[in-house]
Amino acid sequence: MKTIPPNAPLGLVVHSMPDQQRMAVAAPVAGGRWKLLVIVALCSLPLLASLWAYFVVRPEGRAGVGELITPVRELPHQSGLTLEGAASPLSALKGQWLLVHVDGGACPDVCQQRLFLQRQLRETLGKDKDRVDWVWLLNDQAPVAASMRTPLADATVLRVDPATLAQWLPLPAGTRYADYLFVVDPLGNAMMRLPAHFDGAGAAKAKRDLNRLLRSSVSWDTPGR
Repeated sequence: MKTIPPNAPLGLVVHSMPDQQRMAVAAPVAGGRWKLLVIVALCSLPLLASLWAYFVVRPEGRAGVGELITPVRELPHQSGLTLEGAASPLSALKGQWLLVHVDGGACPDVCQQRLFLQRQLRETLGKDKDRVDWVWLLNDQAPVAASMRTPLADATVLRVDPATLAQWLPLPAGTRYADYLFVVDPLGNAMMRLPAHFDGAGAAKAKRDLNRLLRSSVSWDTPGR
């Protein structure tokens, strides 16, 4: 190894000096990127929380009294008919949570009782009821009694082809549409079946199921279309 004499002068070589202007610009840019990342993360929290509550909180895919439809069924592109016979695209139902009952137009007393329970279940949601529409879909050509028009003033009533209903609202083997209320999300996806008839305890559980869904979507779903 070469040794340097004690009295030898030291030689210094300066390759470059820090560029003060570049340092001054680099610091704010780096800080701005971190701030942007923090803002994006904060804005994403509600959506992430909603997805977590919707997909994770439900243990083993089970609900209180509701039966989850997996996979969800997308809203068909077909149209239905109003009671006046006018065509109405099913896509017009999007933008709200839907509580759907399917039955024939004759609607005997037991059918009317189920429609009443459907309406009452929606009313129990309080301020959140404006985020839920109650819908009666007719699966036959039977006329609806004139006496039912007034009680159904707040409902959406459409006559829909049975094949379209089977595509959108699936039934377990051996059951009838009259046995269920279907829950449809604001995107038009059928995702849960509730029993169409229940006692007080069952009504409380059904309400709890609906409240859970509404809470999980509150960050991105608002009343009205």
